[in-house]
Amino acid sequence: MELYNGRPEDCSGRQEREIRTYDFLDSLGIQYWRTDHERPADDMEACREIDAVLGATICKNLFLCNRQQTAFYLLMMPDDKVFKTKELSSQINSARLSFATPDHMLEYLDILPGSVSVMGLMNDKENHVKLLVDEDVLKGEFLGCHPCINTSSLKLYTKDVFERFLPAVHHDYTVVHLVGADA
Repeated sequence: MELYNGRPEDCSGRQEREIRTYDFLDSLGIQYWRTDHERPADDMEACREIDAVLGATICKNLFLCNRQQTAFYLLMMPDDKVFKTKELSSQINSARLSFATPDHMLEYLDILPGSVSVMGLMNDKENHVKLLVDEDVLKGEFLGCHPCINTSSLKLYTKDVFERFLPAVHHDYTVVHLVGADA
């Protein structure tokens, strides 16, 4: 894998949702780096290989909902932390969180399973999804995420994601504290 500055020179053969991500970041003047990978980043082992190329905090991104499927959440957390439903539920005053369906993921974020990313919030025009961010994600200079597909990964300045991208897509975020794997 190689790290490139910005979008691919030739976007032929790439998915429209990926190209739309590059177009949006470029329109905001946000600097980003990209790596393409033959194997989809669909497990943490693959993500660690990508992390070595990006040199950024790779986040686990979980798409969650309440039991009634009326409230939806995108949780960004470092890969070394464990997701505990009870721990998060108490912080956001929501009972019984579970993983949202692939249909909801597609409907609200225009993303397929395995490709969940903060970039998908650009497709959530009516703010159905609330962003939850573990406090440790905010501490890194860079973060890594997918451009709405899991065969490429991006490296962005954390500050740009939270101070430029999120305001542009009209999303706020809630900081949460999740316990690390060793706790």
